[in-house]
Amino acid sequence: MAFLYRRKFLYGAGAIVLMPVALCGCDPQADSTAATQSTAIIKRKLGKTDIELPIVGMGVMNADNPAVIQESYKTGVRLFDTADAYQNGRNEAMLGRVFENLNVRKHVIIQTKSHPALLMRQSTAAERTRSLLEKLDESLARLKTDYVDIFLVHAPTADQMTDSGIKEALLEMKKLKKARYIGISHHQHAADVLDLAVKEGIYDTATISFNFTMAQDAVLIGAIRNAAKAGMGIIAMKTQAGGGGRGAGVNHTAALKWALRNLEITAAIPGYTNFDHMREDFSVAYGLDYTNVEKKFLAGKNLQASVRFCLQCETCRRTCPNGVDIPALMRTHMYAANYGNFVHARAALEEIAENVGLKNCADCSGCGARCVNHVSIADNIRNLKAMYL
Repeated sequence: MAFLYRRKFLYGAGAIVLMPVALCGCDPQADSTAATQSTAIIKRKLGKTDIELPIVGMGVMNADNPAVIQESYKTGVRLFDTADAYQNGRNEAMLGRVFENLNVRKHVIIQTKSHPALLMRQSTAAERTRSLLEKLDESLARLKTDYVDIFLVHAPTADQMTDSGIKEALLEMKKLKKARYIGISHHQHAADVLDLAVKEGIYDTATISFNFTMAQDAVLIGAIRNAAKAGMGIIAMKTQAGGGGRGAGVNHTAALKWALRNLEITAAIPGYTNFDHMREDFSVAYGLDYTNVEKKFLAGKNLQASVRFCLQCETCRRTCPNGVDIPALMRTHMYAANYGNFVHARAALEEIAENVGLKNCADCSGCGARCVNHVSIADNIRNLKAMYL
């Protein structure tokens, strides 16, 4: 059972409208020529857990320099997000070595994740339970630790979120104290994912895509509010609208502040790979007032069109005669073109079902698929063909 798409957008005259004061708990029009700086790092509690976090963490997926991890810790980053699939496990191993060398395991929050799709091919719930527990053990070995703070099931379908074998594995992780908390992460259908997670009642946290291009998504904002009220800790990813390469025309501090001015978001995990980007992102942890430059960026009339962020809404699939999984291809393109992570892009491409993958675009003389959010689907698919076909 896949999630039903039910997102409602309320677009105005083309401009992005900042989040209402009633939701974010602050005045988005507060004037500040320069961002208000404090010597204190802003911290928030992660739902009903006992974890308190600086509001800016690190998405480690594209990082391959241990020195950046080490400096991030010294700068004040405490939440590090990784996954068993990132760099074929080398990402977790890098974190493990750095934290062991620094002797700081008790002072960092490690969040890792695993995709459950392959588990569903196993015939019994008991087999799925055993396999997911084995995946965690493999991650723990790479991370050089006997527990993770948060273990996530990544991009699950509704069937996978409710599967007895997967849920039993997650609960067993907590019982064995190999995972302090459990949750889900998802690029798509965040509102439906959050609603189901609340209904299931076992998920402590959720890591979801959330950025300024979603300012008018009333359903998503309502689901975030309801999940937070139920005690789930919410972590935001893709806060810079896919601008991981810092070349997508995004003001990164403005984007981070927009997401974090929603008090129901505990922390953001921007992905960065060097010291300059680390310092730029973490500067937001000292104050969320907008500078005039940041306000100008967020008020741009053509902002959404210029950023061209794929909302993973799947509306475009109805315009494709071959039924290709265009959202998955657009996410693959983001990994390759924006992040420069061609290995992860290749892995994402291989995860797409063959009958709806890139090869199904090969016979099209011209792409007729259309995006409601100004993404240039045809250009991106052309680039993917050049790289991978």
